[in-house]
Amino acid sequence: MKEIDNPIEAPVDQSRTNPLARVFDELVRFCRSRSMFMLHYCTGCGAIELPPAMTSRFDMERLGIQPMVTPRQADILLITGYVSIKTLKRVILTYEQMGSPKYVIGICSCTVNGGMYWQSYATAKQLDQYLPVDLYIAGCMPRPEAVLEGMRKLMDRIRSGEADGWKDYYRRYDWYLGNQQHLFGDDWQTPADVIGEASHYDLAEPGTEGEHTRLLQQCQKPLEPQQTFFQIGGSLEKKGESHE
Repeated sequence: MKEIDNPIEAPVDQSRTNPLARVFDELVRFCRSRSMFMLHYCTGCGAIELPPAMTSRFDMERLGIQPMVTPRQADILLITGYVSIKTLKRVILTYEQMGSPKYVIGICSCTVNGGMYWQSYATAKQLDQYLPVDLYIAGCMPRPEAVLEGMRKLMDRIRSGEADGWKDYYRRYDWYLGNQQHLFGDDWQTPADVIGEASHYDLAEPGTEGEHTRLLQQCQKPLEPQQTFFQIGGSLEKKGESHE
């Protein structure tokens, strides 16, 4: 007997009064769920199960998911194990460089509660305290079948409009930033203009700004171009200028 998939009912956006607009939204979500680029940030032993999940035996690409090497073009950020405090800075920086909509998957129990590194002073215990995590795949470590099942679950959530963790990051940015400052210090900053992006997507709400964003604005510095010096003979040149 052929199994019939249950239809996925998406929540109705009351602001979209045009029926054709709702049909278009459903089409966009369906296409988005079937074509995703994944950036895997291999922080722990869960990365061992990714090669068999992506190669010929389990063939993740048949689901429309394939690896990507840059955050600018990635839709999914895959965290594959425990996250140290130093690594978490790079993870947040990578996440904020990704274009929206974007999704985060935590693989292994270490991303849920620290796992076997719970008592380590250098490990971030709960990843969703610093980033919105759309899906956890628990286990130590989960097999490729579990990884693919998690991917299918994420696809269903994107199609139904439930995978909106990226919106939560904009709406409650001050709360996420407060947790980041508690861990990294009050002078913590990234080059991304998250508040500006929240306004761009019309997701700026009272939780977007607060005491922690005000603290960020006090210490935030604009990006400066990197200066490169060349030693040529006995002179030191900088961007075409010569300093004897």
